[in-house]
Amino acid sequence: MNIFDAAEYFVSKVEVETGEVITHLKLQKLVYYAQAWHLAIHKKRLFNAHFEAWAHGPVNPELFQAYREYGFNPIPFPEDFELSSYTKNERQFLDEIWDVYGKYDAKYLEHLTHQEEPWIEARGGLPDGMKCTTVISEKTMADFYEGYIDEEN
Repeated sequence: MNIFDAAEYFVSKVEVETGEVITHLKLQKLVYYAQAWHLAIHKKRLFNAHFEAWAHGPVNPELFQAYREYGFNPIPFPEDFELSSYTKNERQFLDEIWDVYGKYDAKYLEHLTHQEEPWIEARGGLPDGMKCTTVISEKTMADFYEGYIDEEN
């Protein structure tokens, strides 16, 4: 799987007829959480991509470029989307991320990431709104979210 596969999967989950939308900002956070939790649970990446500690939370620059044309507008259902191209395990994992985070709007998810160690650490104390391209540590991501797993056990 690559980062664009994960992104398309999340975009495909939106139920437009209910008024639900997914924006670029929300998509970035969902894909970030998928990577972070995969690192914590499975001890390996879901896809080969990194996230930077941008002002509005974790962002993957390549994904940003791919979806930037939508700005704050809803992203439409992906063309040529094939659910069958995802394994059962991939679907189950991404569905779990969607079930936990998909119900929240982009601003809530942005606020949530701003309270969490991986983004805070990568920002290094920069003031709110200041540009930052520091890569968020995958080790910090894994350790931080793994802490939530340990708390539940």
